[in-house]
Amino acid sequence: MSRLDDLIAATKLNEIVNKKEEDKTSKTILWGLAIVGAVAAIAAIAYAVYCFFTPDYLEDFEEDFEDDFDADFFNEEDQV
Repeated sequence: MSRLDDLIAATKLNEIVNKKEEDKTSKTILWGLAIVGAVAAIAAIAYAVYCFFTPDYLEDFEEDFEDDFDADFFNEEDQV
């Protein structure tokens, strides 16, 4: 019986060792994904803040030319 008990104990010990290795690789992958996610979130927040505080110069530029277009091509006398 001692050989059988030794075999069972060795099997249990082997299962415990393999389980710890699997947990270690799972935790490593999880930490890696967490770091990548945190960096992506910080980058998205920084981009949103940049877009919010950057003035929109194109909007002012387009407004200047809308009035000139109407005045040059259409007269009040002309009717379509």
